[in-house]
Formats: sequence, C-alpha cells, structure tokens
Amino acid sequence: MSRYENIPILKTEFTNRPYYKSTFYPEIPLLSTDVYVITNVGDRLDSLAYSYYSDSTLWWIISVANNNITKGTLYPVPGTQLRIPIEVNGIINLYNQINQAR
Repeated sequence: MSRYENIPILKTEFTNRPYYKSTFYPEIPLLSTDVYVITNVGDRLDSLAYSYYSDSTLWWIISVANNNITKGTLYPVPGTQLRIPIEVNGIINLYNQINQAR
C-alpha cells in the first residue's frame, strides 16, 4: 500500500522551508466489487479505511469515491451511504502514476 512516497518534499526559494508538492487523485470507477455502507454517528473515513484496507492512510480513496462527503472533514454525516472501493491496488497504482509524472 502507498505511503505517499512519490510526493516530493520541496523547499521554498527564499526561506528554505519544506513543503509538499500538490497531490492529484485519480477518478475511481464504479466496480461490481464495491461495497456500500450507511454511516453511523462516530464513523470516520480513516477508521473505515482501516476496517476495509487495514491502512487508515487510504481514507482518501473513500473520499474521492464519494462526492456526497463534505470536503475537509473525516467525519461523514450519519446516515450517508458511502461507496467503499475494494480493488485498491489499481487505484493506488493510478495515484502513483499521476503524481510521479509531474
């Protein structure tokens, strides 16, 4: 699984402060293997990612796959139906290809 190893850390020209290069995420196609869940109070994208992928850092896959999630939060509204893509290896490969090419 990806640990964002392909996102370079750059330094500003004047202050030499480190920052990460912008990250781009792939479109995630609908597949028959996708799982659908209804969120409960206290559900978080990172804990769902850990439950399904054994890796909480892959929360972004669930976020990108669902346009009904408020951006900027890990907490989906209780009662929201979420699509959980199960075939993550292809998604991670696309992610790495997109971000390596830049």
